[in-house]
Amino acid sequence: MRDFKNIENRDAVLEWSARTPRVDDTGAPVTRWDGVTTVRHQVTGEEVPDPEARVQVYDYAKPKATTWPKATYIVGNPPFIGAKYLRDDLGDGYVEALWSAYPKMPQSADLVMFWWDKAALAARGFNAKTGAGTRRFGLITTNSLRQTFNRRVVEMHLSDTKKPLSLLFAVQDHPWVDSNIGDANVRIGMTVGAAGNRTGRLLTIDTEKVEKNETDGRPVTFYQQAGKVFSSLQIGADVASSKKLMANDALSSRGVQLIGSGFQVSKGLAIKLGLGAVVGLEKHIREYRNGRDIAALPRGLMVIDLYGLSESEVKLQFPDVFQYLVDAIKPERDQNNRKSYRENWWIFGEPRRDIRPAMAKLDRFIVTTITAKHRFFSFLDSVVLPDDALQIIALDDASYLATLSSKTHKTWASSNASSIGMYKGDVRYLKTTCFDPFPFPDLTDPQKETLRALGEELDAHRKRQQAAHPKLTLTNMYNVLEKLRAGEDIEGKDREIYDQGLIGILRDLHDQIDAAVAEAYGWPQDLSDEEILMRLVDLNKERATEEATGHIRWLRPEYQNPTGVQVEKGKTADMDLGVIAKIEKAPWPSGLPDQISAVREALVDMGEASPEQIARRFTRARTTAVQPLLESLAALGQADKLEDGTFAA
Repeated sequence: MRDFKNIENRDAVLEWSARTPRVDDTGAPVTRWDGVTTVRHQVTGEEVPDPEARVQVYDYAKPKATTWPKATYIVGNPPFIGAKYLRDDLGDGYVEALWSAYPKMPQSADLVMFWWDKAALAARGFNAKTGAGTRRFGLITTNSLRQTFNRRVVEMHLSDTKKPLSLLFAVQDHPWVDSNIGDANVRIGMTVGAAGNRTGRLLTIDTEKVEKNETDGRPVTFYQQAGKVFSSLQIGADVASSKKLMANDALSSRGVQLIGSGFQVSKGLAIKLGLGAVVGLEKHIREYRNGRDIAALPRGLMVIDLYGLSESEVKLQFPDVFQYLVDAIKPERDQNNRKSYRENWWIFGEPRRDIRPAMAKLDRFIVTTITAKHRFFSFLDSVVLPDDALQIIALDDASYLATLSSKTHKTWASSNASSIGMYKGDVRYLKTTCFDPFPFPDLTDPQKETLRALGEELDAHRKRQQAAHPKLTLTNMYNVLEKLRAGEDIEGKDREIYDQGLIGILRDLHDQIDAAVAEAYGWPQDLSDEEILMRLVDLNKERATEEATGHIRWLRPEYQNPTGVQVEKGKTADMDLGVIAKIEKAPWPSGLPDQISAVREALVDMGEASPEQIARRFTRARTTAVQPLLESLAALGQADKLEDGTFAA
């Protein structure tokens, strides 16, 4: 190491000229909660952040990207810190300096992607004629590499037209066993990259055996494929090239993210706080469901949802609720790094403002668990508020439930999802890749009626059997259905589930749905998964081309396009895709720093939006004022500017 002088002990991604303690306008040190120390709350008895446990916030002068030593090969295992934990773990000053030093990196990228980006740039600079530069790199990363925001970093290197990078070897998901603590909950990905347009090998875990003693690792076997490896870490149809379709816009979102477990209450506590006695409180203490409630058994919890009310309104109308939240929520929120979380402490961290209008006039809507071994879709009544672990699809027509429940969509979702666990089907359903680009079939009236009837029957069948057998879960039902399709013997506990769930009928319903959806697309029923994906990718491109000419096949036209106006050619990116119901607008800040902060928080909440859509979130905000702020955020790496002129958080 000393002789070669190419391994150094220093910050691998950031350099700066000076590090100074941050101070406020009065010269007092700016500090934050240390993220670790807690004290016992004198009323609730719960552990809350210790307001005295503070650490200094630093500013980094003249930050710039670290220059790495020249190396023929780069191998590494960079630190795993997810994007949402960067500020907590590294401090505001360091993270802001990091984003400033890497203006092209999306703010939502994990820390490991800064290493990946630098290694990819080095490999793309290899000179094949002289042999100078980095021949290839190999990095261990989190298995979230193929998730949307991390994938964008990979894609910009793979899709470069002048000096492309290729993945020569990739493993999507692999256990990481720490022999010191006996923990294999961490999952990793592995990639090897080199310059040029080349094929590679993709290894996918075929079997994985958990053992009591894993000091020497965990036995796994692989299924190997050869071919062009895409940024989705897949070989075959280039699903990552699919474009978002306006036809699906404004209809899907994750459920609410509480940022404070105290918002969840039992029915008994809800009654104690005034539910059933205080007029109007029934609108703000609602039934609550998370992923486990849907896949397994409901916990019977409720949630305090005060979205739309000011602090003074809550205090005046619901004083018992207000005092409860002061004790249960405010101490933790007071220490949060995000200004909006601190100042709006009585409201969920992410109340999902943009999907609420789409749900407002529906009696029911579709949900699916974001992380699941089996991909199933269900209707939820509108009185229920979905959690962040559920993906909301604001459609009440059962023909859409049937289409989403079909083999066609499940194949698409599985290919576009991100794997997070040891099971091949244990994947995350991502709005941006699984729903937004999915080209739904253009149904005739008879086809719609057929699928609508099948969707209603599927949803009713499962709920009827669960009502008759309260311990019967959807996960168990689909476990047995999977075994039935695989030709395995159904006996013991599985036979009990088969009988209780009437799994033979469930199988027949799915078979009918698969056949009806294939017919709606005009495709054969016996297509392989790869053939389905190829056709869907082609159809996505066809629909995107249609939309560019102004022809949009709205899923819910009365909501998405209430005026019925045909979109002008090339104007799809500028459309007002309506938030039809009124959204409470925030005042437009007067100072530039506050404006930048407000725009950034609005974009984070919306996920993806045009300058016009951001401007409509505020009173007296002009698009011409919002546009340069979004451009600045993109230049600083705190937003991504997309090809259609919109921006993503």
